[in-house]
Amino acid sequence: MPYLELDNVSFGFGPVSNRYEVLKNASLQVARNEFVAVIGFSGSGKSTLISLLAGLEKPDSGEVRMAGKPIREPGPDKGIMFQNYSLLPWLSVYGNIELAVKQVFPEMAAGERRDYCRHYIAMVNLAGSEWKLPGELSGGMRQRLSLARTLAMKPEVLLLDEPLSALDALTRSVLQDEIIRIWEEDRRTVVMITNDVDEAVIMADRIVPLTTGPAAAFGQEFVVTLDRPRERATLNFNEEFKHLRNEVTKYLLRLNAKAKVLSSTSELPLPDLDPVIPGARMAMA
Repeated sequence: MPYLELDNVSFGFGPVSNRYEVLKNASLQVARNEFVAVIGFSGSGKSTLISLLAGLEKPDSGEVRMAGKPIREPGPDKGIMFQNYSLLPWLSVYGNIELAVKQVFPEMAAGERRDYCRHYIAMVNLAGSEWKLPGELSGGMRQRLSLARTLAMKPEVLLLDEPLSALDALTRSVLQDEIIRIWEEDRRTVVMITNDVDEAVIMADRIVPLTTGPAAAFGQEFVVTLDRPRERATLNFNEEFKHLRNEVTKYLLRLNAKAKVLSSTSELPLPDLDPVIPGARMAMA
C-alpha cells in the first residue's frame, strides 16, 4: 500500500461558469521513505499539489491519503519547506527552531529542548550562528535554517515546494547535497517540487512530470536507478545520468510542443516553459 497517495484528484478555482481547473483526475502513489521529484511548467499546479498533500487545500473530487487515511488538515506529521524561507525575522536561529519544537513537543523539558534544537542547528551546519537573526544570514543560511526547523518537528512526510529555486547555482548545489545527506541519515518520505531536471535526477528516486495546465495530471514517470551516494563531480560523465536527463528533457519538450498546438487551436494561454531543461547547470559543490 502506498504511504502517500493522490487518488483521482481534481481541484480548481472560481465559479462553475468561469472555473479554472488546476488538476484533473490526477493520481500519484509514493512509497514510504521514497524521494519523489515532481517537475512541471508554470500553471501546471505544482504548488497546489503541495497544498493538497499538506492538507492546506481539499480536493473537489478524489482523495488525498497518508498511511491509508484521508488527509483532512495540516499537521506536524507533514513538514513543508517553501521558497521564501517563512522565518520569523525577530527570532534568532535558535528561537525559530525552538518555537516550532515547543509547538510540537510541549512536554519536552527545557534542557532537553536546548540540546535538541542545537542538534538540528549543527545538522545544517549553522553552529556558531545560533543567536543571529534571519536578516543577518545569507540566503543559503536562511534556507538551511528553514530546513532545520522543518526537520526538528520530525514530520513523517517532507514536502519541498521549490525551496532552492531562488538561490545561486553554487549554494543550490550545496543545499541539494545537504538535503540528500540528511534524508539518507534519517529517512523520510519526500515529495519535492523542482523546475530543474538536473536537480531531479541528482536527488530523487523517481521523477514524475506534471502535464501542462489547465487541468493538469501526472505524465510518464522516470525511475532513477543511479547508485547512491551520487558523486556530483562525475555525473556529467555518467552515461546513465546523461541518458535519463535527456529522456526527461525530451519528454518535457514534447509536452510543451503539444501545449502550443492546443493553444493555437483553442486560443488558450500557453504556460511559460518553466523547467530548466538544458541540463547545463551542474555547479560543483
